[in-house]
Amino acid sequence: MEQLGNVYVSRETLADLKVFKQLVRKWNPAINLVAKSSLPEVWERHIVDSTQIFPLVTGEPDLWLDIGSGGGFPGIVVAILAKGLGWSTKFHLVESDNRKSVFLRTAARDLKLNVEVSSDRIEAVERQNADILTARALKSLNELLIFTERHLAQGGTAIFPKGKKWQEEITLAQANWRFEVEPHQSITDADAKILVLREIVRD
Repeated sequence: MEQLGNVYVSRETLADLKVFKQLVRKWNPAINLVAKSSLPEVWERHIVDSTQIFPLVTGEPDLWLDIGSGGGFPGIVVAILAKGLGWSTKFHLVESDNRKSVFLRTAARDLKLNVEVSSDRIEAVERQNADILTARALKSLNELLIFTERHLAQGGTAIFPKGKKWQEEITLAQANWRFEVEPHQSITDADAKILVLREIVRD
């Protein structure tokens, strides 16, 4: 087993993550999956950053919905980790940019992942009843909870990495929502937290 951030992965899983890194580097000049300035740091800044979401999930979910999936962070990364554990979890990635959706489908096929990709805006996707809902660098917490209300199953968990204004985002969201929240320290950014939310109800 190899340590990767706060998770331990098999050599096979590590190899899959490295294949994914090369796919990102290959496709990035054409479709800007990540900012050009962050491409040299894609492993730490995007892949390792995404892996730290995975240990915050308890049990093996049936459906994991990742919205605004972009270049596959965290959707493809967590699907790779789930494959490594032999999970049967279905991953549904929603990305409105058609070119990025093609990339996500290519990565999922090449890596033999249990991933479905929708080339739609999240507002247009039918209700998912997901056990886990994730989004990275997409919208404010208040806006994300609108999508969560529609797509998260009762008793489900939403996980959102947030930057240095995470506390402010919680305060603003609490004007419209009631929820339980556990902030977890990011291992890749001292100012960032990963917010784990449950029992989300519109106020």
